[in-house]
Parts: sequence; structure tokens; C-alpha cells
Amino acid sequence: MNKINYQKKLDAIIEENSRDGIVPTLLLHSCCAPCSSYVLKYLSEYFKITLLYFNPNISPKEEYIKRVKEQQRLISEFPARNPVEFLEGRYEPSEFYEAVKGYENEPEGGERCFICYKLRLEEAVRYAAEGGFDYFTTTLSVSPLKNADKINEIGESVGARFGVRHLPSDFKKKEGYKQSVELSKEYGLYRQNFCGCVYSKGGSTDGLRVSQEG
Repeated sequence: MNKINYQKKLDAIIEENSRDGIVPTLLLHSCCAPCSSYVLKYLSEYFKITLLYFNPNISPKEEYIKRVKEQQRLISEFPARNPVEFLEGRYEPSEFYEAVKGYENEPEGGERCFICYKLRLEEAVRYAAEGGFDYFTTTLSVSPLKNADKINEIGESVGARFGVRHLPSDFKKKEGYKQSVELSKEYGLYRQNFCGCVYSKGGSTDGLRVSQEG
């Protein structure tokens, strides 16, 4: 079975829209400011973006607030070619705990994480459908620790249900992750040392995790 090249698919969409002189609207779910830095730099060249910050997996509340403020600051300081708007979703941690009930002891990167991807992508596509956006996607695939195949599989599935095109992505390609680290340094962004949920906080703290979010 051939592995899908999501970057190639994204390139084709961008090329087609650019050729037709179209600047589509994009509902972009963001997991955090550092991961969104490269994605905003890249996609704001071709899309009018509304960034949705919906992450009920993050705890405690103080950590969530800190990450929201960093996301807002990045957008306010970032010289995007096309407009970038900020939209904060509701913060109800109980939604996350209910969704992953029974999967608390799953290893990082396993089924619990996939459920968390779906929870956030479903909310993103709801906003996209209600707002009449052309596309929706998430910053999650920029992380070397996140399963891009699963993220895109879920995105395609929920997009089909709600009638909104999912923008395929594997943002770690083209040195996307490396660029996100460099941009985080440039903007002095807070880079948390765990994914956000209580289960990831007790996990590995090797060099990659210490510098990775989402």
C-alpha cells in the first residue's frame, strides 16, 4: 500500500487556487502558538485564515490561559500576507475526559490521542460549516509526534459528514517543524514541555517532547 503524500495534495490545491486567482477562506484549528507559527507563515500566503483555538484537553486552566494568550500575541505580531482572525472555542475539560474515558492508560500516540484529534477536528468542521468556510484543517500534523495519516483520515471523514473540504496536510514536511522552532525563538514563544493533557504530562521528557506541543 502506497503512503499518501499529503504535502503533494496540498501543493496541488494551492496551485489550482492560485492559477484561478482565488484566495479561499480557511478555518484553521490550532493546538498552540509554536505549532501554528510555521503553518500561519505558510498558509497565510494563500488563504484568508480564521484560527480556532479549541483545546479542552489542556490542563490545568492556568496552562490553557497561558497558551491562549501566546496564540493571540503571535497573531497580533505576525506579518501575514492575508488576514488572520482569532476565534476562541469553549473550554470545557469535561468534554475531553468524557471522550477518552476508558483510554486513560493508552500509550502516547495511541487510541486516546486519536480520540482527541477527532474531538478537536469535529469542532473545527462545525465552525467551518456554520461560517461557510471553503476549507478546514489543523496545525497538529506539524509535530513529529503526531500521526499525520490518522489526522488526515479523521479530517476527511468529518469533512465529508459536514460538507466542508478538508485541507490535507503534513506540515512537518519542507522542514516545517524546524521552521516552527526557529519562529518560536524569533517571537519568544512559550514552548510547553508536554502535549497539554494530564496523561501526556507524566510521559517522556526526552529532547523532542521538551520542544514539542499540541
